[in-house]
Amino acid sequence: MQFLSKIKHYLFNAFRELFVYNHSSLAFRAKLFALILSANENIKADDFSIIKKIGMNIYNDDERANLLLLNTKELVKKVRENNGLDIDTLVLNIQKELKLMPRYAKKIDIDSLRELLSLSHDRDIISYQENMIEFLQNIKDETLHERRSQIAKDEENIESKY
Repeated sequence: MQFLSKIKHYLFNAFRELFVYNHSSLAFRAKLFALILSANENIKADDFSIIKKIGMNIYNDDERANLLLLNTKELVKKVRENNGLDIDTLVLNIQKELKLMPRYAKKIDIDSLRELLSLSHDRDIISYQENMIEFLQNIKDETLHERRSQIAKDEENIESKY
């Protein structure tokens, strides 16, 4: 049974953009969570269960919550292994995506991000994570304010497609 699960995971990773509805939105959320988690050097595998819980609250769908969890784990692993990704690059990617898709600013859920602070026990790490969350709040507010007409048009176009 575990073998089938590994195959399914591999196929989803290989073809997730084709198989997963609205993959870019899910990937954006994963970047937000990975940004906060990557600052904590002492995160354990069990600590990722909070991402699954948050994913269930967002999507109310076990498959999408698992995909959010897997994407987040993958990004954190890349940051940890210095595999072409670091915290600064994540920040730049988030900023770039918000410029391209300003409606994603609505996906920055500060309360969910704050839940991740409970995984840290070092005051310096918590302070660093709080600064990241404050930055995300500021960029969210700026984007929602400055690009509100574009966001409204984008959402209108999305609704008219479906």
